[in-house]
Amino acid sequence: MLKLSHINKVYHVGDTVTKAQNDVSVQFRQQEFVAILGPSGSGKTTMLNIIGGLDRYDSGDLLIKGKSTKNFKDSDWDAYRNNSVGFIFQSYNLISHLSIMENVEMGMTLSGVPAAKKWQMATEALVRVGLKDQIHKQPNQLSGGQMQRVAIARAIANNPEILLADEPTGALDSETSEEIMQLIRDLSKDRLVIMVTHNPDLAHQYADRIINFADGQIQDDSNAFEGEAAQDDFSLNNTKMSYWTAMKLSYTNIRTKKGRTFLTVFASSIGIIGIAVVLALSNGFQKQVDQTQSDALSTMPVTISQVSTDPSAMASNSSTKTKTAKGNTITAEKSDQDKAQHTNKITSQYLDYLNKMPKKDAKNIAISYGTGMNLIRQVDGKYKSVTFSNTDPDKAASGASAMMSSSGSGINGSVYPVDRNGKQSFLKTYYKVVAGSYPTKATDVVLVLNKDNSLNINALKNLGFNVKEGQKYNYKDLVGTTVKLVGNDDYYTKLPTGNFIPETDYSTMATKAATQTLTVKGIIRVKSSDSDGILASGVAYSANLTKKVLDANKNSAIVAAQKSSNNSVVTGQSMDKATRESTLATLGGTSEPTNIQIYPTKFKQKDKVLNYLDKYNKGKSTANKVVYTDLASTISTMTGGIMDAITYVLIAFAGISLVTSMIMIAIITYTSVLERTKEIGVLKALGARKKDITRVFDAETFILGFGAGVFGIFVAWLLTFPINAILANVTGLSGVAVLNPTQAIVLVIISTVLTMLGGHIPARMAAKKDAAIALRAE
Repeated sequence: MLKLSHINKVYHVGDTVTKAQNDVSVQFRQQEFVAILGPSGSGKTTMLNIIGGLDRYDSGDLLIKGKSTKNFKDSDWDAYRNNSVGFIFQSYNLISHLSIMENVEMGMTLSGVPAAKKWQMATEALVRVGLKDQIHKQPNQLSGGQMQRVAIARAIANNPEILLADEPTGALDSETSEEIMQLIRDLSKDRLVIMVTHNPDLAHQYADRIINFADGQIQDDSNAFEGEAAQDDFSLNNTKMSYWTAMKLSYTNIRTKKGRTFLTVFASSIGIIGIAVVLALSNGFQKQVDQTQSDALSTMPVTISQVSTDPSAMASNSSTKTKTAKGNTITAEKSDQDKAQHTNKITSQYLDYLNKMPKKDAKNIAISYGTGMNLIRQVDGKYKSVTFSNTDPDKAASGASAMMSSSGSGINGSVYPVDRNGKQSFLKTYYKVVAGSYPTKATDVVLVLNKDNSLNINALKNLGFNVKEGQKYNYKDLVGTTVKLVGNDDYYTKLPTGNFIPETDYSTMATKAATQTLTVKGIIRVKSSDSDGILASGVAYSANLTKKVLDANKNSAIVAAQKSSNNSVVTGQSMDKATRESTLATLGGTSEPTNIQIYPTKFKQKDKVLNYLDKYNKGKSTANKVVYTDLASTISTMTGGIMDAITYVLIAFAGISLVTSMIMIAIITYTSVLERTKEIGVLKALGARKKDITRVFDAETFILGFGAGVFGIFVAWLLTFPINAILANVTGLSGVAVLNPTQAIVLVIISTVLTMLGGHIPARMAAKKDAAIALRAE
């Protein structure tokens, strides 16, 4: 069954060399009760540990059923102890935080025995040792003799072929010792039992074979076995502790130290509490900042005009004027601003490119075409020409401008964007309705009030109202006001000279089939007290209306005539190129937009919008680039990262406590390793691998880290209530501290990971402990 062949084991302590095993050779039968006697320090326990695989021999060989163990790896020894060997210790070595049943089951748990069978085998073992009525108790509820019986039950539960007992009666009274010895002798009838003892009386009374040991050698053997052990199949079933078992062991250990566990969790959670509160406040303040920035953006969109200033050209021109002037001459040149002036070619291709911009980055884009509107309104029963202009009508214009203005072709008024999904989200986001409703159609217009409910007097005058400074109007007097929009072909008449003049029969124009009715649908005012809004006080209409007017007038007779002439078809005066293009645009003769305004969805999305616009210009010549104006760039540079920077700094400070917590967990885990040294030895004696031991302590730090994370998040959530109450009283801001669920989950994960990292080194130290030394720890 078992053979030791020329075993040697030497211990070095400083300069002292001790031969614990000095050329020991001995064989054991498959069933017998062997007692090893000898004085302390003679090497008998070392021999027992070598047989049990707890200690390694230096030379020689240990053969099990004829199989050499010279080439055994650590995992082979672990499996051997679990499959073939059962240990009975003098001090019982029960795991105090496990129940009796769990202690007995542990060896089978390591070898992967199914739960039902494990329970059955453990119960049978406890019944066999006379503890049928004690199955559901804890170790601390038993007497010394009963605890030794539990240790025996644990040793035999997995039905090992070898039972090793080290002073099994050393801590018992004589009566209990007799009972235990009788029990061990009964067990030797179907297995090999090797017992180390100092009690020769008990050994001679119960053992079949007595081996006297001294100075690392066998002195005599009462019933030596010289035959060759039969060659037999010897296979090992490698052990593997499941994560669940490791968690259970650690949890039950932690549960027995409730006070220390709570203090550990609380201390470890301080960093999480700090970071969680900082993030909660950051979330709230970020919302306030986002709202303020959003309000600012409503007045500062990214703008693309037909004529714009190229900022890169401005910077280049400025950099060339760093040299000191010499001589007594002056050079005439254009200003930097004139040099940087750039004419944008806003083509249909570019408009298509803008339309493909991600809607999540910019859902509102206002495109103005600069086309004039021929407007008339019935005042006191009679139609007259009106405009949406805010210009003082009492200050007359001259020349062609006067003619265009008198014709009603005003292009003034504010143009607001329409959501790219077709909704009026821009108005609903930044403006509230004080009378009427939000517009729903292109022919709906609105009156925009100032914050103090005033309205530009010129806007009312140009709409045909006879109004004086300070005069008050009721909302209902303005909501529902209608204005007729007349097409070019109905508004202008061609003279025999080839010139065009406005008709004066406005009543007839009002009834033409192509004439459309514009309605003042509502009166609106900016929502935010921090912003004046993009829309000027007066009339505002959608970008869709300007496109509608353009489509209606682009093929009109006056447009066709103006395209073929360099002189004004209205006044007959000659025009330069710029004036001609402006006149054509006013008449609806050009489809190139005069102005594009892009409203980023959020302040942080502005950079994505700019990157998208820059992407279009890559690889293009300067003339073909489309230059934009970013009025919000200054705010973006100054305030864009302030909140993030503050958050990062505060998190960094709070993170220091997380690092401290990690160090503390490492210390606590190391302390736990010291406290549970004997438990480590027991687990190794039962066949636990190094991985399994590491897993036990990793599981403990996992529980502590996870608990600290959850506790920290819970406390941080509770703190948001008084924090919000204080901030509401001090700043007037409500609901500032808001803990984001995703951030909470991430913080719990961070707490768990950092804690496990802090505890892993002590866990590895525990795994490397020598099993024989660990079992001797007190």
